[in-house]
Amino acid sequence: MGPAGDYQDAKDMFKRNRFDRALEFTDGLATASPPTKFTERARVLRVVVYAGQLNSAKALADAYEKGAEETKNSHFKAEYERVRHDDLQYAAKASLGLAETAHQLTADGAFPKETTLEAPFPNTEGPLEVKDLQRVKEGGWIEPDQQDSAAIDSINKEMDDALGAAVSGDRAKARTALASGSTKLDGVDFSVFLGNELVVGASVFDRKHIRDSAKLKTVCEQADEVTKAALALLKDNPDKDKEKDVKKIQDRCKTMVKNL
Repeated sequence: MGPAGDYQDAKDMFKRNRFDRALEFTDGLATASPPTKFTERARVLRVVVYAGQLNSAKALADAYEKGAEETKNSHFKAEYERVRHDDLQYAAKASLGLAETAHQLTADGAFPKETTLEAPFPNTEGPLEVKDLQRVKEGGWIEPDQQDSAAIDSINKEMDDALGAAVSGDRAKARTALASGSTKLDGVDFSVFLGNELVVGASVFDRKHIRDSAKLKTVCEQADEVTKAALALLKDNPDKDKEKDVKKIQDRCKTMVKNL
């Protein structure tokens, strides 16, 4: 019952690859005031879900954009441009959701020194490569049911990869780390993961994609807050390599804003 029940439902949905439903069940937990013991866990899980959705939608949009450029068939071109538009809208939604969750994690100006990713590894593992998208990129046609299958493969792939990145490894490391149901995440490492995903999210709004300078700046501002929090943690435990990773995030955002 209550927050514990909601979080259990979120984990069940995540395990069943129903990622939108996992977001629904964690929405109230992530915004709870005062926070419950599940609030931070919900935010961490939401970061992973939004990152997977973001990377999947952007990968799909970029593939269909390439396909629309390569194809000589006007019908294919129109259909691929339509699909690209829909995928970009989905990517934009995930980007803003990620930025909102990042704001929740840094609202007090700090970032947890250690946090917990509590989730099962999804039942349906995604492929290492979505083969139909290669055909799309070459300008070839795939039927609507193949487009749907490619979208499912893409979200499963990117969610697995997001889990791997969150634990500073790959999907195999994530599967092992989550075998017991949860794993501890170093605050700096997780903030670097989050910062990099926010950079991806900001790119959705650049000139090559949606072209929304206000939203790009908003997401980059949140990335800046995350990097500041990471640097604050690094003052206590200096690490030059991690500092470089943080500075790269800052530089990438500065470049995107400059190129608006």
